Amino acid sequence: MPQLNPNPWFLILLISWFSLILLFFTKLLSTTPLLPLPNLNNNPTIPNWIWLWT
Repeated sequence: MPQLNPNPWFLILLISWFSLILLFFTKLLSTTPLLPLPNLNNNPTIPNWIWLWT
């Protein structure tokens, strides 16, 4: 019988990985002069910042 729910360890790894990436991006966003933290609510600035760093 196939398992409907994913493996709990896989979920834990996925959540931890996602949180690490979120922490990394928030740290970069707070330290970079390109995009101040108050401008995070403006959606057009975020893709430009990502495009500049890719």
